[in-house]
Amino acid sequence: MIRSTMIAALAAGAALTMTAASAGAQDKVKVGIIATLSGPPAVIGQQLRNGFQLAVKNLGGKLGGKDVEVIVQDDELKPDVAVTKVRAFVERDKVDFVVGPVFSNMLQAILKPVTDGGAILVSPNAGTSNFAGKDCNPNFFVTSYQNDQMHEVAGKYAQDKGVKTAYIMAPNYQAGKDSLAGFKRYFKGEVVDEVYVPLNQLDYSAELARIAAAKPEALFVFLPGGMGVNFVKQFRQAGLADKVMFLSTFTVDEATLPAQQDAALGFFAGSNWAPNMDNPQNKKFVADYEKEFGSIPATYAFQAYDAALAIDAALKETKGNVSDKEALRAAMKKANFESLRGKFKFNTNNYPIQDFYLTKVVKRPDGKFQTEIAEKVFADYADPYVKDCKMK
Repeated sequence: MIRSTMIAALAAGAALTMTAASAGAQDKVKVGIIATLSGPPAVIGQQLRNGFQLAVKNLGGKLGGKDVEVIVQDDELKPDVAVTKVRAFVERDKVDFVVGPVFSNMLQAILKPVTDGGAILVSPNAGTSNFAGKDCNPNFFVTSYQNDQMHEVAGKYAQDKGVKTAYIMAPNYQAGKDSLAGFKRYFKGEVVDEVYVPLNQLDYSAELARIAAAKPEALFVFLPGGMGVNFVKQFRQAGLADKVMFLSTFTVDEATLPAQQDAALGFFAGSNWAPNMDNPQNKKFVADYEKEFGSIPATYAFQAYDAALAIDAALKETKGNVSDKEALRAAMKKANFESLRGKFKFNTNNYPIQDFYLTKVVKRPDGKFQTEIAEKVFADYADPYVKDCKMK
């Protein structure tokens, strides 16, 4: 596990600090992680935190050759809480980078206080359309995707397979709206119903009855964390798995599969990565993660690992100098690191250009469940909002 000399649990706020004891404060890079670490989606935030911590461990407790202090805080999936905690990061803790969050409504809340406070914000998950386009920010970098893109994978796959009717559903917040917009961007068949449910809804009996009555050829859902665990089990129990093609994003993944297990077998998802991606750096990451945390990493973990690699590469370029923000931003833009997904570069809006895949849930010989790449759907794919970004 992460070695004890790097971790000190702080009683207040469930904060966690990793530090190399030999370094003086002026010699440290300071990073604040903000993630959802409580409630039904906590497993997602834990994957994000774990991925970043594992990268720091594998980099010898340093970023860019400098000792690093990482402070972790739970946003509790409450925008006001997130804002309070990131303000403490930049005003009290004087962090150089903030890494997070999981959810897009948290990103909408924290971007301005982080970037106005002088820190660089690196998102290893949330990537809303407005910050990819008209509201892009030179102090904001994304190591995941633009929200629409993962969902566009499912939409294009359904269209390419000749699906004529689809029932689509997501939580009622910005990422949910982006997800269904993404699916519809490529799917040109009939959407028999477009449903938005409350964030963290856990009972889907009413929605399942409507799906059964509508008899769509395909279902597309974006239900992250505990939402996805419950929905998948209820969907299978309702007898719909053999009648409706199951397409999703962030609903069947390595964060939810330990709870879903056989209920999710054969279900499809859109992704920019899978644990079985065949390159040396990813094989090492997956093996290290399983050894360290006893579970298979999900996209949240790999994207956070890449966030640490991006920061490390930028600091190497600046020789550890964090005070020259213009030089630091320029170094971040170069993305001079070996991403776990293979090909990766930042577009002009600081969102990635990358490949996307359809993945399928399988059961490994050791009895564990994971997603594996079924086919590539997009190559070197840039988000559709970059044209609206006029970077200042």
